[in-house]
Amino acid sequence: MNILQVNSSARSEGSASTRLANSIVVRLRAENPGASLVVRDLARNPHPVLDEAALGALFTPAEQRTPAQAERVALDDALIAEIKAADAVVLGVPMYNLGVPAQLKNWIDAIARAKETFQYTANGPEGLLKGKKVYVALTRGGKYRGTDWDSQVPYLKIVLGFLGMTDITFVYAEGLAMGPEAEQQAFAEAQREIEAAFA
Repeated sequence: MNILQVNSSARSEGSASTRLANSIVVRLRAENPGASLVVRDLARNPHPVLDEAALGALFTPAEQRTPAQAERVALDDALIAEIKAADAVVLGVPMYNLGVPAQLKNWIDAIARAKETFQYTANGPEGLLKGKKVYVALTRGGKYRGTDWDSQVPYLKIVLGFLGMTDITFVYAEGLAMGPEAEQQAFAEAQREIEAAFA
């Protein structure tokens, strides 16, 4: 098994979402002792935004790209290669201002490429990243699970599904800003959710 862990917190140290994602990876590796692990830390190695220069590079035929354009496309190519090679994907996703971090959006924009990870057919879009198990470690200061305030889960279900990844398990640690006792309880409940996911 090949595991890809994507940490999308802006913090390279002390991130609650990375802590929760790490716990999922520990459990995954316990189930698959020979598994390989690739960690993509978007705080330590932030991916550039999809801007006009990036679009220009992507829409320029490979043989006509400038060295700068080729270098920019290669950054996205590396992320696409990682996700294609993965059997299991673990996303560490904190809630920033009721949405996903910009770092995660940049990663999604990089891996979502027509004819590589999705395609349009006569029946509509088809995701090409099929057969992968995805675990999403969600951490929030407040409690938003199952409410209209949670924009993350619907968005991630749609965008990951668009790419062909429909087998998704969400693990929640909420109320982390509500005091030490609430934080401890949140991680204990999240650990029970992890155990249940592997039962």
